This record gives sequence, structure tokens and C-alpha cells, in this order.
Amino acid sequence: MKIKLQRVDLELATPLHISNASWTHARTVVVELSDGSVCGRGESNGVYYRGESQDTMERDVELARDAIEAGLDRDRLRALMPPGGARNAVDAALWDLEAKRTGKRAWAIAGMATVRPLTTAFTIGVASPAAMGEAAAAAARRNLNVLKLKLTGEDDLERVRAVRAGHPGARLVVDANQGWSERHLHEYPPVLATLGVELIEQPLPAGADDALLGLDSPVPFCADESCQTADSVAALVGKYQFLNIKLDKCGGLTEALLLASVAQQNGLRLMVGCMLGTSLAMAPAFIVGQLCEFVDLDAALLLVHDCEEGILYDGSVMSAPGPRLWG
Repeated sequence: MKIKLQRVDLELATPLHISNASWTHARTVVVELSDGSVCGRGESNGVYYRGESQDTMERDVELARDAIEAGLDRDRLRALMPPGGARNAVDAALWDLEAKRTGKRAWAIAGMATVRPLTTAFTIGVASPAAMGEAAAAAARRNLNVLKLKLTGEDDLERVRAVRAGHPGARLVVDANQGWSERHLHEYPPVLATLGVELIEQPLPAGADDALLGLDSPVPFCADESCQTADSVAALVGKYQFLNIKLDKCGGLTEALLLASVAQQNGLRLMVGCMLGTSLAMAPAFIVGQLCEFVDLDAALLLVHDCEEGILYDGSVMSAPGPRLWG
């Protein structure tokens, strides 16, 4: 088996700002695995807050090149490479390769007889309340009816009120990206509930979220940065009601399915999210989305140009990836 890695720079249609970072481009890697007759592909953006980049992902793939080209399977990949973007790209390529070899869709290999279209959130980055309200109105015109709002801690209620005014019928999720303090935990959720917010992602910094233990909130909390792999789950019980599974964080679809199973066994509910990337990066996560109550796989909608054979989005509704794209 031969492995090839390509760097891809993708321009965002609008700069994306969150509480602790900003992007104008998504810089991804695409891994191709070929056995001489078929080729499997996977794409990853990496995890910015771990310091991952195209350089580090390429390095990690090169360190594993000999084992990968010798024909390792997904389970051995999980043992060989650390969780993160590089492993995700290789894992996705292995899934795609198996699907092409067997003529089965990847979700069938994962044990799913059928899949359904998913309704994804659309992300509105941090901006002034007025600008976020205008972005919500623009989303309404595109029939994007589930919105995920990036927040910072200050002026957040004004931002959500503006979004609600701009798109009165939207379902709302908010994501603080670790930007809140304990004061916000008590002050914001009751008001957010009256504004129709259904979920609050990662209000406090990862590793500093014990204040969530036993907290009675009218809006459930979802772990994002605090939830990395299946091994993360035990420490999150009692703090969060939902976990956000991202393939770049956990290291691929193989780990994501294990993480979902462990979470459900512990009474936690599920969301699937994404880093930046094209439909090629969203495709494996679509399988995880079949298990989730909340879906945030909108990265392809944030780009100036998606990849060829991209996933079809009809407003907020995303169809299954076609076999020429992945899986």
C-alpha cells in the first residue's frame, strides 16, 4: 500500500472569529491510500488549540508511513498514532479504502443498515450584536434554520437577542469556546432559555469545569474541548449532559464510534461537530451524526469553494455523501 499526503488551503467565505482564535483560511491535509487498484481518501484540519498544523500532521503521518504502507488496519492505527488530525485523515482513508474494496458503503461497514439526511447547525462567528443579527437574517434567507452562535462571555445576551430578532424561527445553540466565568454559568442560562437556546457548549476552560458538577441549568451543557477521546468520558459524567464528538479531536471515525458508545453507556447524549474542511472531512462525521441529537457539520458551507463531488446541502439539510466523494 502507498500513502500520499497533500496540503490544501481553503478560503473561508467570511472570516470566522471565536473567543480565542480567528481564521480566514482552512489549512488541511488530504491523505490518499492506494493499493494499486483503488484509492481511499481522508481530510483533516487538525486541532488548533493543541498546536496542530499542516506541518505537524505531515510529520505524524511520515513517522507512521512504514507501518501504514505495510498494511495496518484501523485498530492497529489507533494503537500506533496519537489522537488528532493526522490519525483522523489516515483512519478516514482506511474506511474509504475498505468501502471501495468491498463495494459496501462505509456506514454499512459500521453496522448501519441505512442512513438518514441530517439537519446541521450553521455557525455564526463572534461579532457585534448588530452584525450577528444581520448574519442570522442572511441565514434565514438561505433556509439555514439551526444556528450555532459563537460567544465570548461579555455582551453575549445582546448577541443572542439580536440573532433571535434576525431569525425568529431558528433553533439556537451557543458555544462559548471556554470563554465564560462561573458568574456567567448562573447569570446567562435562565435568560438564554427564554430566548429558545437549546444547548450551551463548553462554557468553562477544559480542566477547570468542576463548577458544572450538579449545576441546575435550564439549558443543558455540552462538552467540546473537555471531550477528546473515549477515555475522556468518565470525568465528564455529572458535569455535562451532552458530548461533542469531533473526528479531528478523537483521531478518526473508529475512535468516534467507540466514544459514542461509551458516552451512551454513561447516560450522556451526543452532538457531532467539526473543525474546518471540505465535504471530504464532513463525510465520515456524517456516520457519527446518525447517532446524535445535534449536528454541526457545516464547514463546507463556510468555504468559498467546496471540493468536487461535495455533499449536497439544501438549506440546513445535508444528504449522505456520494460514493465518489467518500465511503
